[in-house]
Amino acid sequence: MATNESIKNQLKQQEQPKQMQERPQVNSVQGLLKNPVIQGKFQQLLKEKTSGFTSSLITLVNGDSYLSDSDPMSIITGAMQAAQLDLPLEKQFGFAYLVPFNSKEGNKWVKKAQFVLGYRGYIQLAQRSGQYKSINVGNVYEGQLESWNPLTEELVFNPEGKVSDNVVGYFGYFQLLNGFEKTVYWTKEQVEKHRVENNKSKDKSKLTGVWTSNYDAMAQKTVLRNLLSKWGILSIEMQKAVLVDESEEFQEEQEQILQDVTPVETATVEANPVAIEAIETDK
Repeated sequence: MATNESIKNQLKQQEQPKQMQERPQVNSVQGLLKNPVIQGKFQQLLKEKTSGFTSSLITLVNGDSYLSDSDPMSIITGAMQAAQLDLPLEKQFGFAYLVPFNSKEGNKWVKKAQFVLGYRGYIQLAQRSGQYKSINVGNVYEGQLESWNPLTEELVFNPEGKVSDNVVGYFGYFQLLNGFEKTVYWTKEQVEKHRVENNKSKDKSKLTGVWTSNYDAMAQKTVLRNLLSKWGILSIEMQKAVLVDESEEFQEEQEQILQDVTPVETATVEANPVAIEAIETDK
């Protein structure tokens, strides 16, 4: 995956007599996008989609005061991670985000951007693999869950039973073309326990980043990522996504800048009442 250091090293190798004149331009996202090395990397990854992707990146940065104040190279690095997965960064799609945060370097805090994969990004990558007949993830509100048997994986879910907007858990489900299917259900307490255990910041209980602005979307992603990585068929793309997502989601010495990176529409797909019997015998 692209890193700040690898890109910086290549930029150093192409120093020219005009370096001093170009320096102000390089210290911006637009300036970096004009650099031949970076242009070449995006072109290699996106081919004919390069122009549209970079234009949308500039629009995204210019329209977000938090992001535009972040280290330009970190924005480019995060954008390249999205490009490697061929996922758009526009917030309204909810496939992937660039989230600003403060990173401690020595005694200083530096604003940087971090690539964060959305649950819709996982669904998109699963669909591309051509192995999945159906895939779903969503909220379970108070009153909707009639029963859940983790042994047989029988989930009886009634969307008409909703009595409040209080989310009590999250379901995940997929069926492969070969007939194999898997259902999981996590209570909100299980999701929170997972979040805290994997949070490497000093204050483990504190909500940060997208967890603050859209807890349910991050919870759905956690359930879906766990479901697919344990029992799904992972394409090379999906393997990369899981590795990047797991390594980037929780970082030490970071204080996330709270901002809204929620998609314009965050509709959750709700299933009809269903009783799903697992075909897997060894869990």
